[in-house]
Amino acid sequence: MAGRRGPVSMGRAITAIALAATLSAAGGADAPTRAGGVERHGCGLAPGTLTVADLPAGASVLECAAVGRLVTHGGAGVTVPEPGTKVSVDALTVDGSRHGFTLAVAEDGTVSYDLPHDTGTTEPGHAHAQAPAAGPVAGARAACADSSYAVADHKEYGTYDWWIGDDALPGGISRAEAGRAFGDAINTIITNRNDCGYGDGVGARAAYHSMTHHEADIDREARCQARDGFSVWDAGPLTSAVVATTCTWSRPVAGGPDWLKEADVRFNTGAYTFTNNPTGACTNAYDIRSVATHEAGHVFGLAHVGSGHEAQTMYTNSFVCTTTARTLGKGDVLGLRAIY
Repeated sequence: MAGRRGPVSMGRAITAIALAATLSAAGGADAPTRAGGVERHGCGLAPGTLTVADLPAGASVLECAAVGRLVTHGGAGVTVPEPGTKVSVDALTVDGSRHGFTLAVAEDGTVSYDLPHDTGTTEPGHAHAQAPAAGPVAGARAACADSSYAVADHKEYGTYDWWIGDDALPGGISRAEAGRAFGDAINTIITNRNDCGYGDGVGARAAYHSMTHHEADIDREARCQARDGFSVWDAGPLTSAVVATTCTWSRPVAGGPDWLKEADVRFNTGAYTFTNNPTGACTNAYDIRSVATHEAGHVFGLAHVGSGHEAQTMYTNSFVCTTTARTLGKGDVLGLRAIY
């Protein structure tokens, strides 16, 4: 009997060792594993909206089944895209606070972020609505004397094809008038329209197609939803934190900025008034072309500049009853030169 129990005991010991190794490798929901030399943690994501802490940099959207989930940071939000895609949200506000970020998913599913450093402060960017500013603050540098700019690491390598949504548009303008206004704003970026003496344009093109039943992939909280393949400019109710929002999706290019694949723009007509012709009688209305030029800057790869750069089109704030942002400043031009 004793001789027969020996092999059974050894078999049990081997089974126990194998089971322990399996548990160690699986690690449960919290134990770390290593993949490609990078320590990862199991996900166990709760239902509902996620934060960047729930899906931290280095996590895998494949292991976490996170594609299509909404991730928020500092009041902004994006829907996790498929691997090999980057999504950015940029919102224009009246108080200049930062409101936007970027989430990138590598081809292997690994997440990375580009987060603003001043979320929650009053540094230019976007955030909670206050009384709209009437114009640049005292001491702001003149548009052609300020060389500051920021870029978003994507560009349009070919033609930006865009459509206009079929709902009501800012300022009650017609679809034809919107086509001219938005098209003029896009052309300002492409041709580097400025009063600073710079004559070079951008190596990209744009083509307006028509009205569409598709909508900008932006929800009421100014968060980027899953993209539908149509770059749409439209208007509708958004959170009162923002005047307008742009969502961009791009894919990696070896040795260069990412390739823009879609860019949607929405004006907040639920909380703000817009006009296509500011006059001396204007009170508390945003110039459509100025806002559109700012948003077109995001489409073609420009990011926000902050306090002290109020004369630049890409300043994070916007001003009512002024048309100054229809024309680029020196920094705006240099930013486009850096990209194109």
